[in-house]
Amino acid sequence: MPRPLSIALLAAAAFAVILLWRLPAAWVAPRNGIVACTNPDGSVWSGSCAALSIERMPFGEVAWNVAPLRLLTGTLAAHVVLAQGPVTGSADVAYGLGGSVSLRGLVADLKLDPRQLPHVPPQLRGNVHADLALVRLVHGRIAELKGRIEAHDLTQRTGHVTPLGSYAVSFPGGGTEPVGMLTDLGGPLAVQGTLRLTNQPGYVLEGQVAPRAGAAPELVGSVEFLGSPDGAGRRPFSIAGTF
Repeated sequence: MPRPLSIALLAAAAFAVILLWRLPAAWVAPRNGIVACTNPDGSVWSGSCAALSIERMPFGEVAWNVAPLRLLTGTLAAHVVLAQGPVTGSADVAYGLGGSVSLRGLVADLKLDPRQLPHVPPQLRGNVHADLALVRLVHGRIAELKGRIEAHDLTQRTGHVTPLGSYAVSFPGGGTEPVGMLTDLGGPLAVQGTLRLTNQPGYVLEGQVAPRAGAAPELVGSVEFLGSPDGAGRRPFSIAGTF
């Protein structure tokens, strides 16, 4: 190859690498559609959005740092941080060639408020904290879950405020369908049970519940509607659904 041509090709390749490395996030960040990124800053490798929304649901500020060497294994991986929104937290996110998504070291806090999160039941309020070592999604289905999710100070607001208590679900990981152990963390209801995430995708929540002293009359009535209690005053419950 003639020397001038080889020099030109090397220069063009170097320019392309530098351009790709410094590619501004504003050039590729989606502004409309399912995912929208407002006021993108930085590069595609290390950048941020002043406001992120997914299917018009706001998530606040987002910042990311991509691990470029993971691309050599066919995986797009980044450390992602959410802040200043209804959901705050961080995780190491990886997207594989087969379409699987994994989140490791996920720590997140969510305020249940239907004014900010439209999918939250309008009468429900409270706070959710998640500390998950692993979440693995396959074609949108939760295939593996390991860690703990807590819901604190839940209340139902139907004209007046009814305390519902605090609860936790712990997932040990493994299995074909994630199963977590459900327990209460104090409050008007004593609860023990399991939460299974099915392949549909969906869920099955079942266990036993008993009202504690001081529980609101409407809660006691709802529990009594479940049927006859056992010797310890507990009644079985089962709830299933899809999402």
